[in-house]
Amino acid sequence: MSDRYDTFEAFWPYYLSEHRNPVCRGLHYVGTGTGLAVAGLGTLMLNPFAIPAGMVCGYGAAWVGHFIIEKNRPATFTYPAWSLRGDMRMLKLKVTGRLHADPGYVRIIANGEQPDPPGAAATV
Repeated sequence: MSDRYDTFEAFWPYYLSEHRNPVCRGLHYVGTGTGLAVAGLGTLMLNPFAIPAGMVCGYGAAWVGHFIIEKNRPATFTYPAWSLRGDMRMLKLKVTGRLHADPGYVRIIANGEQPDPPGAAATV
Protein backbone atom coordinates (compact mmCIF):
# COMPACT_ATOMS: atom_id res chain seq x y z
CA MET A 1 0.00 0.00 0.00
CA SER A 2 1.26 3.46 -0.90
CA ASP A 3 1.76 6.16 1.73
CA ARG A 4 0.36 8.72 -0.75
CA TYR A 5 -3.14 9.28 -2.06
CA ASP A 6 -3.52 8.44 -5.73
CA THR A 7 -6.34 10.89 -6.52
CA PHE A 8 -7.75 14.10 -5.09
CA GLU A 9 -11.09 12.36 -4.49
CA ALA A 10 -9.30 9.79 -2.30
CA PHE A 11 -7.45 12.62 -0.53
CA TRP A 12 -10.60 14.72 0.13
CA PRO A 13 -11.93 12.65 3.09
CA TYR A 14 -8.46 12.76 4.67
CA TYR A 15 -8.37 16.53 4.15
CA LEU A 16 -11.74 16.87 5.87
CA SER A 17 -10.60 14.68 8.76
CA GLU A 18 -7.80 17.15 9.41
CA HIS A 19 -10.39 19.97 9.62
CA ARG A 20 -13.01 18.51 11.97
CA ASN A 21 -13.09 21.53 14.28
CA PRO A 22 -15.32 24.36 13.00
CA VAL A 23 -12.90 26.98 14.37
CA CYS A 24 -10.09 25.45 12.31
CA ARG A 25 -12.30 25.49 9.23
CA GLY A 26 -13.22 29.11 9.99
CA LEU A 27 -9.57 30.08 10.19
CA HIS A 28 -9.08 28.41 6.81
CA TYR A 29 -11.96 30.39 5.30
CA VAL A 30 -10.56 33.65 6.63
CA GLY A 31 -7.00 32.80 5.64
CA THR A 32 -7.88 31.54 2.16
CA GLY A 33 -10.17 34.49 1.45
CA THR A 34 -7.71 37.05 2.78
CA GLY A 35 -4.79 35.40 1.01
CA LEU A 36 -6.62 35.42 -2.32
CA ALA A 37 -7.66 39.05 -1.85
CA VAL A 38 -4.16 40.21 -0.89
CA ALA A 39 -2.49 38.29 -3.70
CA GLY A 40 -5.07 39.35 -6.27
CA LEU A 41 -5.15 43.03 -5.36
CA GLY A 42 -1.38 43.20 -5.01
CA THR A 43 -0.92 41.56 -8.40
CA LEU A 44 -3.27 44.09 -9.99
CA MET A 45 -1.18 46.84 -8.42
CA LEU A 46 1.99 45.17 -9.77
CA ASN A 47 3.35 44.68 -6.25
CA PRO A 48 6.10 42.01 -6.33
CA PHE A 49 5.32 41.07 -2.72
CA ALA A 50 1.65 40.33 -3.40
CA ILE A 51 1.83 36.57 -3.81
CA PRO A 52 4.19 35.96 -0.86
CA ALA A 53 2.04 38.26 1.30
CA GLY A 54 -1.08 36.37 0.25
CA MET A 55 0.58 33.08 1.13
CA VAL A 56 1.56 34.37 4.58
CA CYS A 57 -2.04 35.48 5.21
CA GLY A 58 -3.53 32.21 4.01
CA TYR A 59 -1.11 29.76 5.54
CA GLY A 60 -0.69 31.77 8.73
CA ALA A 61 -4.35 31.55 9.64
CA ALA A 62 -4.63 27.93 8.53
CA TRP A 63 -1.59 26.79 10.46
CA VAL A 64 -2.88 28.43 13.65
CA GLY A 65 -5.96 26.27 13.16
CA HIS A 66 -3.87 23.14 12.82
CA PHE A 67 -1.20 23.65 15.45
CA ILE A 68 -3.37 25.27 18.14
CA ILE A 69 -6.95 24.11 17.48
CA GLU A 70 -6.73 20.71 15.78
CA LYS A 71 -3.28 19.90 17.16
CA ASN A 72 -2.26 18.17 13.95
CA ARG A 73 0.24 18.62 11.16
CA PRO A 74 -1.04 20.58 8.14
CA ALA A 75 -1.62 18.43 5.06
CA THR A 76 0.26 21.15 3.14
CA PHE A 77 3.55 19.64 4.30
CA THR A 78 2.86 16.31 2.56
CA TYR A 79 0.31 17.23 -0.09
CA PRO A 80 0.87 20.92 -0.99
CA ALA A 81 -1.10 21.00 -4.26
CA TRP A 82 -4.00 18.87 -3.05
CA SER A 83 -4.11 20.76 0.21
CA LEU A 84 -4.50 24.05 -1.66
CA ARG A 85 -7.16 22.45 -3.84
CA GLY A 86 -8.88 21.20 -0.66
CA ASP A 87 -8.79 24.71 0.83
CA MET A 88 -10.43 26.07 -2.31
CA ARG A 89 -13.03 23.30 -2.45
CA MET A 90 -13.91 23.65 1.23
CA LEU A 91 -14.24 27.45 0.88
CA LYS A 92 -16.37 27.12 -2.27
CA LEU A 93 -18.67 24.58 -0.61
CA LYS A 94 -19.00 26.80 2.47
CA VAL A 95 -19.71 29.98 0.49
CA THR A 96 -22.30 28.21 -1.69
CA GLY A 97 -23.94 26.57 1.35
CA ARG A 98 -23.17 23.05 0.16
CA LEU A 99 -20.47 21.96 2.62
CA HIS A 100 -22.87 20.13 4.94
CA ALA A 101 -24.33 18.21 1.97
CA ASP A 102 -20.93 17.06 0.67
CA PRO A 103 -20.67 13.24 0.99
CA GLY A 104 -17.15 13.52 2.42
CA TYR A 105 -18.30 16.03 5.03
CA VAL A 106 -21.25 13.85 6.02
CA ARG A 107 -19.09 10.73 6.28
CA ILE A 108 -16.03 12.19 8.00
CA ILE A 109 -17.18 15.20 10.03
CA ALA A 110 -20.88 14.62 10.71
CA ASN A 111 -20.61 10.86 11.28
CA GLY A 112 -17.08 10.81 12.70
CA GLU A 113 -15.70 8.13 10.40
CA GLN A 114 -12.02 7.83 9.63
CA PRO A 115 -10.76 8.45 6.09
CA ASP A 116 -9.45 5.65 3.93
CA PRO A 117 -5.69 5.17 4.27
CA PRO A 118 -3.47 6.29 1.38
CA GLY A 119 -3.60 3.92 -1.54
CA ALA A 120 -7.06 2.56 -0.63
CA ALA A 121 -9.95 2.98 -3.04
CA ALA A 122 -12.13 5.99 -2.24
CA THR A 123 -15.54 5.04 -0.83
CA VAL A 124 -17.09 8.49 -1.02
